[in-house]
Amino acid sequence: MVTKEVLGRELTSTDNVLIAATWDEPTEWISRIKKEHPGIVVNYFLITLEPIEVYMKGGSHVPDEYFKDVTIFVTMQYLPPPKVAPKLEICTILSAGINHIANTPIYRDTDITITTSNGVHGPQISEWVIGHILAHTHRFRLFDQWQKEHRWANNWGSFTGNPIRDLVTQKIGIFSYGSIGRQVGRVAHALGMEVHAYTAHPKPTRESRRDNGYIVPGTGDKEGEFPVKWWSGTGKASFHEFLREGFDVLVFSVPLTDDTKGLMGKEEFEILKETRKSPFLVNISRGPIVVTEELEKSLREGVENGGLRGAALDVVDPEPLPKEHTLWDAPNVVSRSSRGSFTIISVHRS
Repeated sequence: MVTKEVLGRELTSTDNVLIAATWDEPTEWISRIKKEHPGIVVNYFLITLEPIEVYMKGGSHVPDEYFKDVTIFVTMQYLPPPKVAPKLEICTILSAGINHIANTPIYRDTDITITTSNGVHGPQISEWVIGHILAHTHRFRLFDQWQKEHRWANNWGSFTGNPIRDLVTQKIGIFSYGSIGRQVGRVAHALGMEVHAYTAHPKPTRESRRDNGYIVPGTGDKEGEFPVKWWSGTGKASFHEFLREGFDVLVFSVPLTDDTKGLMGKEEFEILKETRKSPFLVNISRGPIVVTEELEKSLREGVENGGLRGAALDVVDPEPLPKEHTLWDAPNVVSRSSRGSFTIISVHRS
């Protein structure tokens, strides 16, 4: 959880570590760390998820008195006021993205080192992505409903307009091709898909395509060998060219910035219509990357009118999605409340 790769330095016996998270205290890990570093102090504070609206806005906080002697703080959302943590050297964020802390005083106004868990989420999120792609293409939800109805699946006419397809030769566009995108690409390639990678900057050489960050052993695409084509750019024109390629599956794994907010809006969904491919859209980045109203409109238009054939959303906008929001009931959509990055193994890997 606080490895050298994550911290940027080794733990020492003089460190005072505070972990604030939403899962059970990792007592086995804490015991091991204390054994390896006699004298080290490790404390745990359980963050409550209720009410979820408060947590999502970073309002679930740790009492100030916990930070007096802390040198390393491990957290997902909350960062303390700098004045209450005079000895704080490192803040480790348990997510790959840090847009949610960009306006905090610690990030904005201090020299305290901020590290992330970039590189550890590829295995579990890629399983989430591919799992939902397979569930959609093989109509798992329909078969589940038929089983509940005690209905034998012998009416193949029921699949008209959205037939069962395997993934071999299907095109998957991955925007962008970071650590998570690379593991999605690896698994998609293993299933016979044609992988297209989009990055902000051109990757014309083998060296430029190499991933020099942390990689979970046996995963990822270190050498950038799986894409059949690389795309790049930071403007609308290059993104639109990418969309016009015509993908069967479109995956968003890009950080949320001023440039990517609203990236997939009305104009972009119109371009998808022009391709006549009706892709399956997956968003594992941040909700505001995709304009919710346009996403829902495309889902409700249906394949026959050039709309999406489905969507898997690990993130939405707004979050949490209000109970009465119409997106819940849009056709062929699955929303999973930002659960794709968490497994019991990934918690320890972070």
